[in-house]
Amino acid sequence: MSKKSIAVILSGCGHQDGAEIHEATLTLWAIHKNGAEYQCYAPNIPQHHVLNHLTGKEMNEQRNVLIESARIARGNVLDLAEFQASSHDALVIPGGLGAAKNLSSYAFDGPSCRINEDVEKAILSMAEQKKPIGALCIAPAILARLLSNVTVTIGQDPPTAANIETMGACHTTTLPGEIVVDKEHKVVTTPCYMLNSRVDQIGEGADRLIKEVLQLA
Repeated sequence: MSKKSIAVILSGCGHQDGAEIHEATLTLWAIHKNGAEYQCYAPNIPQHHVLNHLTGKEMNEQRNVLIESARIARGNVLDLAEFQASSHDALVIPGGLGAAKNLSSYAFDGPSCRINEDVEKAILSMAEQKKPIGALCIAPAILARLLSNVTVTIGQDPPTAANIETMGACHTTTLPGEIVVDKEHKVVTTPCYMLNSRVDQIGEGADRLIKEVLQLA
């Protein structure tokens, strides 16, 4: 029997302006640990901005989300414009502020945020084919914007939870490493660094999320 294939959408490299590296790599680890395979994708677009991760200050340079994502994927990353739902059994989106700055405009526009066109197409095509979707950290906000009445978690942050509800989704409060499963929509979410989590708790959440995603697949 062939192994299940999970598509992973990355948003750059580095939690302040791209994909959160621990969440991304531990998601890839969990996929292989649980007997599946992955293919990384990223939109071929400029990053919103580039931040110095030592100081948090903006740098006077421009980077590309696909090229930066290749740092995490060790070069094995495809342009998200090439994504075909029929090629994969599930889709997972790690967090990091790249999800809120590059994959969407949530960091700036809150509940009225725009979603990158290729990200939207990938999510909606998986939902239409009733294939499971996982999201970590702040990435569930993207699902809240696109999937009506979906139940997700971003942990315990009241303003973000309120935004989730404003977008028409339902929010469930969670602790580090916990997951929330919406079986009707086949959506699994976990809070990760939306809480003050340790790396091992990020791994626990990613592992539980992937296990459940594979069960739903």
